[in-house]
Amino acid sequence: MLILPLACGRSNGDDDVTIKILYCGICHTDLHIIKNEWRNAVYPIVPGHEIVGLVTETGRNVTKFKAGDRAAVGCLVGSCRCCDSCDRSLENYCPKLVLTYNSLDADGTVTYGGYSDWIVVNEHFVVKFPENLAMDKGAPLLCAGITVYSPMKNFGLDGPGKHLGVVGLGGLGHVAVKFGKAFGMKVTVISSTLKKKEEAIERLGADAFIISSDAGQMQAAMGTMDGIIDTVSGKHDVVPLISLLKTQGTIIMVGALEHPLELPVFPLITRGKILAGSGIGGMKETQEMIDFAAKHNITADIELIGADYVNEAIERLEKADVRYRFVIDVGNTLTAV
Repeated sequence: MLILPLACGRSNGDDDVTIKILYCGICHTDLHIIKNEWRNAVYPIVPGHEIVGLVTETGRNVTKFKAGDRAAVGCLVGSCRCCDSCDRSLENYCPKLVLTYNSLDADGTVTYGGYSDWIVVNEHFVVKFPENLAMDKGAPLLCAGITVYSPMKNFGLDGPGKHLGVVGLGGLGHVAVKFGKAFGMKVTVISSTLKKKEEAIERLGADAFIISSDAGQMQAAMGTMDGIIDTVSGKHDVVPLISLLKTQGTIIMVGALEHPLELPVFPLITRGKILAGSGIGGMKETQEMIDFAAKHNITADIELIGADYVNEAIERLEKADVRYRFVIDVGNTLTAV
């Protein structure tokens, strides 16, 4: 059972920003950590890394924010700031990365996330949240958005004329479709069932829909895609997806699979195909992503819930019973218990 705290974390320091949390998305990662499925949970846990709110206090060295500003926090709140990854604005790959929750901070304390009413974060790891972007629907972009935006940018899947495949139409996949269309690409959703076809094409704007178990459909799409974003976190067969790629096309894995892939190398070798991984994004890229989303009116499809519904939401998330992200209305519903 989850009980949301009213407050947790450190006092505001010279380089810190204190944020009154208004909205926090519920990510599938939260479920993994709560259930200790990755064997790294440090209880008690306060989940939440899709955080949007208002600045209430700033340290004397802070220059980017002032009280009253919209601000957001995603999956990371610290890094060494001096390694090769950090120098390249890839703090998400820093060996000393500090995650927003369930992670050890530099002072040895455990970090706590957004299922709370406020958070204190170093200015470098706080994102300016655009005035014209809905705070509730925009919150999931701090994880789901950057998770799909980053590989699109880094693997050249961000321009007109390119053909993008999106495997899975969940919290990540539906946002990937929206970003893909905003980049001007042809987008094909690849799913294991037909039930989301109308949703994908009629409402989200995908150009095509393929059932992965339909041999005819897969054959017809063979060699047509420049890249594929695979968002599925459950066990599935990646090998048939390789045939959909053009020569030197890339499959980017962003779903956190619990089990190893079964992957023969010949389908990669014979056509120069690439299998890659991508994890969230650095701070510069996260700011770029949220500004792009505001410019193109990209938000997540959400179900807004009260703080008292979190336990039920987690249970429904485990059953994939959400289209496509739960967001907690922290500011209006979190009260003392």
